Amino acid sequence: MMIESEAHRSKVSRRLQDETAQEICDFIYLPRLADFARGFPYLTAINQAHILMLDAQALIPSDAAKTLAEALLQMEENGPSAIALDPQREDAYFNYEAHLIGKVGLDIGGRAHTARSRNDILATMDRMRCRDLVIALLDALAELRQTAAEQAARYVDVVMPGYTHLQPAQPMTYGFYLAGVAEALERDAERLAGAYGRVDRCPLGAGAFAGTPYGIDRSETARLLGFPAVVDSTLDAVASRDFIFEVLGSLSILAATWSRIAQDYFLWSTDEFRFIEFPDSVAGTSSIMPQKKNPIVLEFLKGKAGHIIGHYAGAVSILRATNFTHSGDANRESISFFWGAADDCLTSLKLLRLIIRTASPRREVMLKRARENFSSATDLADAIVMKSGLSFRQAHHIVGAVVRDALDHDLTADRISLDMVQRACRDQMGREIALSEEDVHASLDPRISVASRRDGGPAEEGVRMVLGKVQAKLDADRQDNRRRREVIDAACRDRRRLMEELAG
Repeated sequence: MMIESEAHRSKVSRRLQDETAQEICDFIYLPRLADFARGFPYLTAINQAHILMLDAQALIPSDAAKTLAEALLQMEENGPSAIALDPQREDAYFNYEAHLIGKVGLDIGGRAHTARSRNDILATMDRMRCRDLVIALLDALAELRQTAAEQAARYVDVVMPGYTHLQPAQPMTYGFYLAGVAEALERDAERLAGAYGRVDRCPLGAGAFAGTPYGIDRSETARLLGFPAVVDSTLDAVASRDFIFEVLGSLSILAATWSRIAQDYFLWSTDEFRFIEFPDSVAGTSSIMPQKKNPIVLEFLKGKAGHIIGHYAGAVSILRATNFTHSGDANRESISFFWGAADDCLTSLKLLRLIIRTASPRREVMLKRARENFSSATDLADAIVMKSGLSFRQAHHIVGAVVRDALDHDLTADRISLDMVQRACRDQMGREIALSEEDVHASLDPRISVASRRDGGPAEEGVRMVLGKVQAKLDADRQDNRRRREVIDAACRDRRRLMEELAG
């Protein structure tokens, strides 16, 4: 009988007699190995927790557990760069295992895979990595929320026109705007924090999908990895990555939030608006037009939001046509862009914080525009209602006629007179109303308009009320996130101590 050369056989299976095709190595396995270094700490932690559990349950000989513990600690110390990566071994786990077997031999090294599968290992790695990313995102969001709140308090008195449909609507303040931004970002943080509880479950011990006949202790491996509980169904444990889709969906909503904010700044920084000035340090220029000061950060933020939303749509499109079990398209391809998307979100949150921190409002320009562009027209209608007793709809018709008259005569809002109002009253109702010149001018003053809107509105006391609640929630959220990190860190210290004791 002719014995085939080892060089022409699969490096991971005796069922497969041929080497993996080069195209598969180049286009599938090698790209996956490019992320080996980032996954290495999670794979190491999982291996350590599993060995400790196997030893505690007497599922492998104690001397083998000791040798494995020594080798795993040494591999952790040497780091991922010490492991030679071969795409013929398919993925991170097989390359890691091959290095371990090379250190301790097949008999001992091969025992590390007792009672588990790559499926539950990969699911656990995904949850651990996603868990760390959510914590990092919540920290970055907290920094952004803090900056928005601080700038809101700083600019609480900067009056500017507010817009609906991108048309002048009602006066507000720049601080009021930023307080609203801080509250919206608070909900983005709440969505991520809510998702964290569903990420924070351990699938290890599920095996390929049907569990294992060995007497393992899933709760112990979960504890050693900092998880509060396991995913009960072993099928669901390996079949599902909905926790990633939930996080990615939350990031898509967050991206829409930051893109809308960036769009406001984009408009406000144009020469046509001139509401906001940015320092030169956050601007770009033109290769041909020397006058240019381009808003490169804002364009980056708006464009990156489209990428995040596109990744979510693409991921769900891949998942929808897969079976409810483990498969490469369901659990690898569908989430392959998630890690980069999460990194992009971290970057974008830092850049948006830079924008909010460095943006300087042009106070006089903002106030002048609010005085001139009819954004106080609603206040004039309110004054007519309160002073004359007319219905609001009657007042609305009168003020609409006044604005039309002003536009026809090229008059700005601050030049509207009592005579114009009374003329409109005669035209609309056939009579004049009880209203003074002072009433007209006061109602059209955007500063007075702002000061009158207290309950959650742009008045200083209203903004500071909102900011008080925003700050209290932010402080509580930060404490919650510190506790999340502390639980993981404590588990890591305990796991390390037990490994060192086992290694002797």
